[in-house]
Amino acid sequence: MDVSGAVAEGFEPVREAFVRNFEVLGDRGAAVTVYRDGHKVVDLWGGTRDVDGVDGADGDAPWERGTAQIVRSATKGVAAAALLLLHQRGELDLDAPVGTYWPQYKAAGKERTLVRDLLAHRAGVPVLDRPLAPAEAADPDLGAAAVAAQTPVWEPGTDHGYHAQTYSWLTGELVRRVTGRTVGAYVADEIAGPVGADLWLGLPPELHARVGRVGQVEAPAPAGALRTRPKPAVTAAYADPDSLTRRAFAAITPLPDENDPAYRSAALPASNGIATADGLARFYASLIGEVDGGVRLLRPETVERARGERSSGPDRVLVVHTRFGLGYMLHGAASPLLSPTSFGHPGRGGALGLADPASGIAFGYVTNAFRTSVTADPRAQALLRAVRTAVAADR
Repeated sequence: MDVSGAVAEGFEPVREAFVRNFEVLGDRGAAVTVYRDGHKVVDLWGGTRDVDGVDGADGDAPWERGTAQIVRSATKGVAAAALLLLHQRGELDLDAPVGTYWPQYKAAGKERTLVRDLLAHRAGVPVLDRPLAPAEAADPDLGAAAVAAQTPVWEPGTDHGYHAQTYSWLTGELVRRVTGRTVGAYVADEIAGPVGADLWLGLPPELHARVGRVGQVEAPAPAGALRTRPKPAVTAAYADPDSLTRRAFAAITPLPDENDPAYRSAALPASNGIATADGLARFYASLIGEVDGGVRLLRPETVERARGERSSGPDRVLVVHTRFGLGYMLHGAASPLLSPTSFGHPGRGGALGLADPASGIAFGYVTNAFRTSVTADPRAQALLRAVRTAVAADR
């Protein structure tokens, strides 16, 4: 398998792992970028920009430098940064009730919900009694009204469960209430633009040609393994139409066509950000240091607050043990990151972005071959192990 790009001396194991992802783990088209102390040390891409057979694509067009893909829930980390930046600037109090900024949200027993509860998946509204159609979900007024009227599944602040879809309207409406701008505009103006990151929440029409087609691709079975392995708990829960898991992911029903330009132009901070691997890694690099000697988004004390554990234990939606800070997943068995100091967010099916303050590493991986994995895709994990090896050898 031929790949393009470069790695700095000592990071050769990442190239080897990236090639192996294609040869053994069935990747179709992907890219990985790593920054260390604000400087790029890995920048690799390979395969095809489209999954073959999706929307008539033949899968022959090569992945190029700058090819972008939808990153699903990896977008949540970007939305979290928007709220943290507002907090850092004194415009948003994370310990204040949500209703301070959004009075309608106090309905149905949610008046004591704190801003930090939304970020830590403790708000108790991972589902909607009436799911939204894709066109409704893309309307920020309708989405905000739906979650504002929703009765919580549990008392806000007392437990946690992954807000797979509703995180879009919870975070997006807070940004809009505080700034008067849509979350997509805020991300463009205050995050992606200053950092120089190829990252969009609400893709501009002139950039649609840069984005490849994604598709669900079955993972190859390991050599000698039986295909009838036990299903992970979250997979079994997702198969149950009455489970909290299934209802949380189905808050938008039917599921949107992720290759539809109209969907990509919407701004759904839970699920439809578009990014290059470099854009995702560069964004995370800017959270923990200056990128290429330039912009840093978050001060060290804000980073420490962001990665401080706020939720830990059995997740009422993902049905595994999860750990969350303020908008970010933390290192743990269900979502292994680079080290115990890491914080970041995966995208269901493959994408992953993270930062690791202890080593100065920022990481971004994007792919067009989506899998059923939610928090620990084998391809991303293989790349992280290689990065870990490279960092350890440099000490």
